[in-house]
Amino acid sequence: MGKLLVVGSVALDTVRTPFGEVSEVLGGSATYFATAASYFTGVDLIAVVGEDFPEQHVKFLKSRGIDLAGLERRKGETFRWKGEYSHQLNEARTLDTRLNVLESFRPKIPERYCSPDLLFLGNIDPELQLDVLRQVRRPALVACDTMNFWIEGKRDALWRTLKEVDVLIINDGEARALGGNPNLVQVAKEILSRGPKQLIVKRGEYGVLLFNHKQTFGAPAFPLEQVKDPTGAGDTFAGGFMGYLASTGNLSEESYRQAIIFGSVMASFTVEAFSLDRLRALDYKEIEGRFRQFKRLTHFEDIP
Repeated sequence: MGKLLVVGSVALDTVRTPFGEVSEVLGGSATYFATAASYFTGVDLIAVVGEDFPEQHVKFLKSRGIDLAGLERRKGETFRWKGEYSHQLNEARTLDTRLNVLESFRPKIPERYCSPDLLFLGNIDPELQLDVLRQVRRPALVACDTMNFWIEGKRDALWRTLKEVDVLIINDGEARALGGNPNLVQVAKEILSRGPKQLIVKRGEYGVLLFNHKQTFGAPAFPLEQVKDPTGAGDTFAGGFMGYLASTGNLSEESYRQAIIFGSVMASFTVEAFSLDRLRALDYKEIEGRFRQFKRLTHFEDIP
């Protein structure tokens, strides 16, 4: 089982969807990622919170076996995000973002985290992502996420970071913005020519696409009867994907495809409830069961 390190945000979210509203609940990219990955492997987490961060959330993360030696608690308030979704649920409208202690966050890697087998650089400033990479021994696999804010504001720094990254995991809107093209196949060619060996494009209810220099792989989204809150689905996907790869130590093409399905499985559970409520109640048998349902959903015989 490989050591998996995640650097990202831990937040308090206020979210409104057509199916309800929650206030100041546990959120953040590193939180969703680490919780999903913890079903497959041990996770070390690096993030920052304020003095107002509730102890019950720390207890929950510890209960998932997540190592919090890298969770810095600082004077000030925890990062807060407020958003709402329309009935389409594909994209959140941000109502308020307060970076608080995250604004001056400079990740410091504890000594015992310095040799991870896999590293996930969550959605933070690309210059900080690169700084984290310089603080660790080169892992077997480095994956990262980004967002339009960095694509528009720090494009050059982002390209420098991507030269050092094996897998870029972003949504279709971000991919088009980064590649400067509405066509995802052409976008993939552009991005793969600039560093990453694999590009994973998350497409919400339309599933996931994996591009590399040899081939393309697509997986649908799992058809769900109930979707309550899509917040964190992308981070949960990344956690399932990286967690599965860390658990096997296998970085073959076949393993990547399985990891994409496990990522999709974890995301499908996340959206069934607000915050991390569905992930809290999950057991591994349910994860395996939905993986097999995915297999049946996508299986067909070759023509004779």
